[in-house]
Amino acid sequence: MKTKALSRFPNFDEENELESQGYELIAGIDEVGRGALAGPVVASAVILPHPANLAWLGLVRDSKQLNSRQRESLFDLINREAVAVGIGIVPSQVIDSINILKATKLAMMQAVEKLPKQPHFLIIDRVTLSQCPIPQRGITRGDKLCLSIACASIVAKVTRDRMMEEFDQIYPGYGFAQHKGYGTGEHISCLRKLGPSPIHRLYFAPVRDVIAGQSLDHFASGHSKPFASFDFEPPGPYHSEGAPMRSRRPKNLIRHKSG
Repeated sequence: MKTKALSRFPNFDEENELESQGYELIAGIDEVGRGALAGPVVASAVILPHPANLAWLGLVRDSKQLNSRQRESLFDLINREAVAVGIGIVPSQVIDSINILKATKLAMMQAVEKLPKQPHFLIIDRVTLSQCPIPQRGITRGDKLCLSIACASIVAKVTRDRMMEEFDQIYPGYGFAQHKGYGTGEHISCLRKLGPSPIHRLYFAPVRDVIAGQSLDHFASGHSKPFASFDFEPPGPYHSEGAPMRSRRPKNLIRHKSG
């Protein structure tokens, strides 16, 4: 895993170095939702044009350093101007079954596989994907150093935030639209009152502790029933061989019926 001196803003230094080595399509990859108590982990892969004469690139930062309005604006610009964008989504049930690190890497692999153009090199925030044959490099604090990774962090963050806002409508009372599934005091309080929803990560300690401290009868409501399947079409538009995609809503969120 590579570490570079932290520059003030994300730049093309990494991409320039790789281009000088003969790599053309360089995908930056990042994820969001790794530390949340509820909802999916979402990853994005972004291939930017290079060289790129795009004025808005000077506004790009790690998604955590931007407000929601800035992220939404940049999300649209990235999807319009990028060579390719891919999104990977792994739901809470899979996170519980394989652990969060494996789920994070699975989401990243999905994002790479969904790119309409196969990249020649991957630059990834923090981790590497041993199961992926594409040459790659894990970069510590990559979302603050590399423009491609920072753009991926924005796409992943906006995609996941929109999903959590949808879940707030499906499972009211938890405040998902506000805290996006992270472990705020308000979230923990609602979790203790309502019990876990189908999108909570049951093996994460705060959720597990709530389950352990309450009786099974408390969870007899529909909120406690798991999904039978999870199928989400990520928000667009994003490039797919010139055909923009615009759907923003989760589809086919199906719950088991009792009996």
